Amino acid sequence: MRIGTGYDLHKLVEGRALILGGVKIPYEKGLLGHSDADVLVHAIIDALLGAMGEKDIGTHFPDNDASFKNINSTLLLQKTMQIMENNGYKIVNIDSNIICQKPKLMPYIDNMKDVLAPFLKIDKANLSIKAKTNEGVDSVGLGEAICAQCVCLIEKV
Repeated sequence: MRIGTGYDLHKLVEGRALILGGVKIPYEKGLLGHSDADVLVHAIIDALLGAMGEKDIGTHFPDNDASFKNINSTLLLQKTMQIMENNGYKIVNIDSNIICQKPKLMPYIDNMKDVLAPFLKIDKANLSIKAKTNEGVDSVGLGEAICAQCVCLIEKV
């Protein structure tokens, strides 16, 4: 068995949709990035790649590659799962945090699990997504950014 950790942070801006865990969240701002900037999916991808001993998300899906411009991050997750399968791994479980001051995310967590579990090929019971705030501290706490953290456990098939 192998463990991996992932982290991602993106700035909130006007004029972009807010996508977290593959779910569009109603909010007046969205995350700035080359793709859809889904910090949760990006943190999960980095955790999975790290657990396999692979290079990071930016190496596999570089932000200077036009084919990834505004791409849905779940497509990047599909590609990551193909790398896992090619290397003979499967996910045991994932534990993650989304940290933001606003909007409140609890109403969307179950939907995120419904969306992500099939991509990850795991039961929803093995996917933990928690919503936290930064208590008004730093760029996340001031509502300028959203970040996500992830830990995963994988095993050889």
